[in-house]
Amino acid sequence: MTITVRLSDDALALACGANAVAAAFAAAGCEVERVSSWGMHWLEPLAEIDGQGFGPLEPGDVAAVMAGTSAKAIGPIEDHPFIARQQRLTFARAGKTRPLSLDDYAATGGWAGLDTARTIGTTATIAQVTASGLRGRGGAGFPAGIKWQTVANASGPVKYIVCNADEGDSATFADRMVMEGDPFLLIEGMAIAALAVGAGKGYVYIRSEYPHAVAKMQAAVKLAAPRIAPFEIEIRVGAGAYVCGEETSLLNSLEGKRGEVRAKPPLPAIEGLFGRPTVVNNVLTLAAVPWIMAHGADRYAAIGHGRSRGTMPIQLAGNVRHGGLFETAFGITVGELVEDVGGGTASGRPVRAVQVGGPLGAYHPPSEFHLPFDYEAFAGADALIGHAGVTVFDDGVDMGAQARFAMQFCAVESCGKCTPCRIGSTRGVELIDRIRSGAGRAVDGVEALPQMHNAPRAGRSRADEIALLEDLCETMKFGSLCALGGFTPYPVLSALKHWPEDFGGDFGG
Repeated sequence: MTITVRLSDDALALACGANAVAAAFAAAGCEVERVSSWGMHWLEPLAEIDGQGFGPLEPGDVAAVMAGTSAKAIGPIEDHPFIARQQRLTFARAGKTRPLSLDDYAATGGWAGLDTARTIGTTATIAQVTASGLRGRGGAGFPAGIKWQTVANASGPVKYIVCNADEGDSATFADRMVMEGDPFLLIEGMAIAALAVGAGKGYVYIRSEYPHAVAKMQAAVKLAAPRIAPFEIEIRVGAGAYVCGEETSLLNSLEGKRGEVRAKPPLPAIEGLFGRPTVVNNVLTLAAVPWIMAHGADRYAAIGHGRSRGTMPIQLAGNVRHGGLFETAFGITVGELVEDVGGGTASGRPVRAVQVGGPLGAYHPPSEFHLPFDYEAFAGADALIGHAGVTVFDDGVDMGAQARFAMQFCAVESCGKCTPCRIGSTRGVELIDRIRSGAGRAVDGVEALPQMHNAPRAGRSRADEIALLEDLCETMKFGSLCALGGFTPYPVLSALKHWPEDFGGDFGG
C-alpha cells in the first residue's frame, strides 16, 4: 500500500527545504501531495501522514519516519495545542487542501458564499457584510460594509474591485499564505464584492517580493474564470515601494503613475482607479467575506471583543519560540499571544518588547501585556493593531536604535508628497542621534548623518532635544497625508516612553 505524505509548498516551507524532503519521500516510494501550510512555521518542513505530523524534517529524517521511529513526531496535527486553541475561519483549509485544486475547494465549502450572494442579491449581500461587523484587516479597521455601500451608491458605468496584496510590514505573512495556500478564497471574496457593488473588473496588486504568490494567483484566476464570470480579475505586480501599500498610492501605481499618496477627498470609493468608484480592500478583508456569506452575519458578529468582530489571523515572528500564523477571535491579550501561544523568546531570555502592527506599530513592554487584542483597546493605549504582525524582542534589544530605525525607515520609504513625512523623518533621525550621543555616532552599523546636523545645539539641553522630538512626532502624526508619516511616531514615542534609558547621553540639562 502506497503511503501518502502531505507537505506544504508555500514560500516559507520551500525556504526551509520542503522540496528536498518531498524528493526524499518520493524516492522512498511514497506518494507526495503538496498542500497549503498549517502555519506552524517553527516545524517546517512539516509532513503529515494519516493526520500525524512530523517536523521539522530534513531529507535524512525520512527513513526514521517511514520506520515509525522518528523523534520528530508531534502526534495528530489538529490536536497540537497551537492548532487546537485557534478559531480558524479564514484559514479553515490551511494544511488540508491543494492550493490549485478546484475539487478540493468545492469539497470544503468553496463557492457557497458566492452562490448565496447571487441568490439574495446586491442589497442583502451588503447588508450581511455590514451586519457582520467586518472591518478592514489592512490596518485602518474601517467597516467594510460602509465602504461597499458607498461604492454601490456611487454613479458611473464602470466600477472596480482592487485587492491590496502589497503586504510590506515586517512580521506579516497572512496575505501571502492566503494567496499561496487558498487562492480561490480570495477570488471568491472579490467576486462577492463585485456582485455587491456592480463592478465588472478587479485587480490584485501583489508585492514583487512574492513571486510564489504571484504565480499561484495567476494560475488560480485562470482556473476560476468560468466560475466568477462575467467578473474578471487581473494580477498586477508592484515595483517594490512600501508606500504603495497605502490605497491611493497603490491606485496611482496601478494606473502607471509614480506611487505617491493622493490628497483626500475625493475618496477612492467615489473617484478611485481611473477616476471610477473603487472598493479597495486588503487580502484578509476580502478572504473573510465568503465565510460570512456562507454561514451568516450573525454567527460572525457573535465572535470577537467589543467593536472588533470576528477573528484575526495574527502573525507571530521575531525572537519567538513558536512563530507562525495564529487565527483567533479578537480579545486575546498580548501576553497570552507572546508567552502562552508563542512560548516566549526563542533565545530563552526575557521578553523586553513586543511590536504590534509592523514597522509603524508601537512597542509594548511586559507591563502592557494585559492589553486585549482589539482596535479600540490598542487605540486607547496610543497603539495600533495594523495588519496584526507581532514581533518579539528579548532583553538584548536596543530600543533607542529601534526608534531611530523607524524614522530612518520612513525617510527611505517616503514618497515625498508631504513635508511632515519627507522632511520630518530625516530630522527625526538627526534628533535621535543627538539625543543618544551628541556626537553623531553610527548606530547598529548604519552610517550617522553629517556631524553638522548631529552636534549638540548651543544652549540646548537633552530635555530640550527630547521635547523637540516629541513636537516633531506630533507634527508628523497629524500633518502627514498618509499613515507612513502619520504612524511613524508610534514606535518612536513608545520606545522613548518605556525605555528612556536607551536614549542615554547628557547635553548638560
